[in-house]
Amino acid sequence: MELTPQIKDKLDKLQEKYTAMGQDMSAYLDGLLYADFLTYWDYIHLDTLLSLQAPKTSFPDEEIFIMYHQITELYFKLSLHEFNQVAAARETLTATFFTDRVKRINAYFNALVSSFEVMVNGMEKEQFLKFRMSLLPASGFQSGQYRMIEISATDFGRLVDKDKRAALANAPIEEQFEHIYWKSGATELATGKETLTLKQFINKYASQFLQLVKDRKDSNFSALYHKVKDEGQDVTALTEELRKLDLFVNVEWPLSHYKSAVRYLERDPVDIAATGGTNWQKYLPPRFQKRIFYPFLWTEEQMEEWGKGWVLSVLKDLRS
Repeated sequence: MELTPQIKDKLDKLQEKYTAMGQDMSAYLDGLLYADFLTYWDYIHLDTLLSLQAPKTSFPDEEIFIMYHQITELYFKLSLHEFNQVAAARETLTATFFTDRVKRINAYFNALVSSFEVMVNGMEKEQFLKFRMSLLPASGFQSGQYRMIEISATDFGRLVDKDKRAALANAPIEEQFEHIYWKSGATELATGKETLTLKQFINKYASQFLQLVKDRKDSNFSALYHKVKDEGQDVTALTEELRKLDLFVNVEWPLSHYKSAVRYLERDPVDIAATGGTNWQKYLPPRFQKRIFYPFLWTEEQMEEWGKGWVLSVLKDLRS
């Protein structure tokens, strides 16, 4: 093979690279010579990935339930990857870079919302109501990555229970955390006590959540939006994407779960409790939580009507 100028240039650059690290380039070339070619299945660890489904029962549709939740967590990881990129670029952040990363997150959530039909109509109701009992007290409520997305998206005070937000606006984050909105969604319906589901979740993630709140104090998306805007950058496109993100995370995604809960758990006159005893009737509908990441991007009327139209239309479709 002819040693072209292009190949020689690459070899010279490799020599500079390894010399700077105190390494012998020829040893690395030996490694390249003897290494096997990479395969697709090895690169993405396909065999391992396909072995990660371990149903607790013999009902076929339980495997669908497991795989869809695993897919969901991978999309959450993709989203957090984008949040972390934006936070890391804080000092030199441009509105263009910021907007492009929010667009990616919105694409991930669009895929999640669009695919949730799998959970609404993709399983036999009779199978679900049986195999779900083997999952207690585990619940999708216990997705730590979803809570990390929320913390990364907005000022932490926006995640406090809506009835206590004003009073706790200047409270320490530890006190605010005691009244974070999702705790009310994991209380026993009869007694109002914390469920085992919630206790497990707090025990595993509380310290991680509190550390992330501190890390994102000045690098959550709300804070960074104000930063680039105050610098005089054009935030027109960024505003549009953040509004979409607000709707995806705080309306469309919880409403998708609400549709599934209505499909599988609603029973007249008594609703079936969700796994772990979570209070899905009051926790999932967006109009009850009024969780809004970016209130400065919405009108008072829009916030007052937050989620109402979506919930009413869904109930009409499902019950007709």
